This record gives sequence, C-alpha cells and structure tokens, in this order.
Amino acid sequence: MNSIKKELHEIKAWASVRQTSIEIAEAIFELANHDEALAEQIWQEGSDEVLSLAFAKTKADKLFWGEQTIERKNI
Repeated sequence: MNSIKKELHEIKAWASVRQTSIEIAEAIFELANHDEALAEQIWQEGSDEVLSLAFAKTKADKLFWGEQTIERKNI
C-alpha cells in the first residue's frame, strides 16, 4: 500500500471511530498538518475553518461531526 493510500485508510478509520464524515476528518488532518494529537484537539474543540474546507470537498448538504449533524446552509 503506498503512503497516500495508507494515510487515507488511517483517516477513514479515525473518522469511523469518531462517527465523523470523512470530509471533516480529511479537513481536520489537513489543517493539523497530519499531526494526530493536533487533529484530536481540533475535533474536540470544533472549527469553522474545518467546516468550510470539508464542504468544499463534497456536494453533500449534511456532514457529521460526532453526534452533531452540520448542514451546508448553516455554514
């Protein structure tokens, strides 16, 4: 498995454990420069910047951040 596929697989697993949309997880890791400790901090504290970046990655109208549903129209 090349490093990009491995990284994407790890981000998907991270998102799954946290019941978070993959787009949000990808945006979190992008903003955290792939630092997992910082990513966890961002996930716990929230970030409007993450939401903007996540919705830019998809055409979906709703994404999930843990137990919270975020709608595109509210961003």
